[in-house]
Amino acid sequence: MPPWRAGLIWAVLALVIAVPVALATTSPFIAWRPAIYTAAGFAGIAAMALLLVQPLLAAGLLPGLPARPGRTVHRWLGLILVGLILAHVGGLFLTSAPDVIDALLFESPTPFSPWGVVAMWAIFATALLAGLRERLRLGPVFWRLGHTALALVIVVGSVVHALLIEGTMEPWSKAALCVFALLATLKAVLDLRAWALLRRRIRPGRA
Repeated sequence: MPPWRAGLIWAVLALVIAVPVALATTSPFIAWRPAIYTAAGFAGIAAMALLLVQPLLAAGLLPGLPARPGRTVHRWLGLILVGLILAHVGGLFLTSAPDVIDALLFESPTPFSPWGVVAMWAIFATALLAGLRERLRLGPVFWRLGHTALALVIVVGSVVHALLIEGTMEPWSKAALCVFALLATLKAVLDLRAWALLRRRIRPGRA
């Protein structure tokens, strides 16, 4: 890949992440919020940014970072993503416990809550699956299929959750981040072709 193209990819990635974060710091919504609530909100924004980076790492789509080391970074960022979600939900719980409990029980009247809760549990399920992969003796076929399915749930749920919220993030930059996260996930899913591995396992003679 030409250096100019690699530089352009990294520059676009940096802009798509940095602009929403920078604009969120100027939001009037955080002026009167407690510090814990604000920190929880920015943990959610950081988690959304990681959902753009993660599929790019998994599929080796970032210039200068091949698939194997990229997947190592992907695993560490996955742990950070779990921590950010815990910080996001925990901070909201400390400032408004009844609202968080209603959301976790799918009893919240806000339309964005169930999407976020489903995405959260999918993130936890992915981390648990990764941690127990060797103990459960999951082969590459079932691991990739399971991980791919959960990743789709995570990204779609998180994007809908974010788009439905009218809050700290500036709408247009938030929409751009969400669109890029969806496109990156779709590109990674198509490139990794988890279903092709399943087809080979079912019909080894035609692999």
